[in-house]
Amino acid sequence: MPRIVQLLASPVHRYVGRPADGPAPAPPGELVERVEVRAGLGIVGDRYFGRPAHRRASVTLIARESLPPGADLTQLRRNVLTDGIPVDELVGRVLTLDSGDGPVRLRVHRAAPPCAWLDVVVASGTWKALRRRGGVRCAPLTDGVLRVGPVTVSVDDD
Repeated sequence: MPRIVQLLASPVHRYVGRPADGPAPAPPGELVERVEVRAGLGIVGDRYFGRPAHRRASVTLIARESLPPGADLTQLRRNVLTDGIPVDELVGRVLTLDSGDGPVRLRVHRAAPPCAWLDVVVASGTWKALRRRGGVRCAPLTDGVLRVGPVTVSVDDD
């Protein structure tokens, strides 16, 4: 069964400046068990919530199957880590996730390319390995809650 493995809602950008200088410190509580999603705005408490420049990319997903062992959302800076959902194949479609609190619909707008920071925070070669597998950027179409654990998935062309 598909799962939501991790959720991240971070109020800060951690990858600023040069990768060689290392990331900014992580605020406490970035990894959470549940997130509140708002249509057209993103994830409540996240750094991209309500920002006009990020409305079409306010929620990011990545598949665990794409990651090297041991990598997680605190390094990747995506919001939702899935297992059993081929998110990179969903550009242009609508993904609906229901983790028990009702469906959350996300329009998958585009790929989320990896950045050079991954070679510093995960391992050398991660940036290249995640090309075309770096996840997707989405706009939420409905309000709702996502939780870590089993998730019901549907995909529409609408």
